[in-house]
Amino acid sequence: MTNPIDWDAHWIERCLELATEAGAAGEVPVGAVVVLGDRLLGEGRNRVEELRSPLAHAEMEAIQRALVAAGDKRLPLTTLYCSLEPCFLCAGAILHARVRRVVYCARDPKFGAVRSLAQILEDERLNHRCTVDEGREAERSAELLRAFFRKRR
Repeated sequence: MTNPIDWDAHWIERCLELATEAGAAGEVPVGAVVVLGDRLLGEGRNRVEELRSPLAHAEMEAIQRALVAAGDKRLPLTTLYCSLEPCFLCAGAILHARVRRVVYCARDPKFGAVRSLAQILEDERLNHRCTVDEGREAERSAELLRAFFRKRR
């Protein structure tokens, strides 16, 4: 008898791999993936320094790749996994893309728009809201970030 796959753990692990790649490239270590069921539609990592763009966040890259893969302007049945709580920019993109669920590891007390500074994805005033799950592998993600910033200082 085989054990069922824990898809949340699987995709969070991929986010952390992407975050590690970002950190090795001199970027803030954040990774994200968008999935439909058990199928990867898009993935990304921070590329702000590489592309010299404040828009080059992991979530933005993952969403854009997922939109291309889906051949649509919306991602209504998808889940976005991210190693760090999405910021205001990314939360807006998540809402406009109509992502169904967001799962992230660590909170971002300085820019987080999902729980830390605002609760945008669940705001009842909006016509679209997401289901949000947080905290899985939060310490691993937070340690990647702490190590990155320690090295930069």
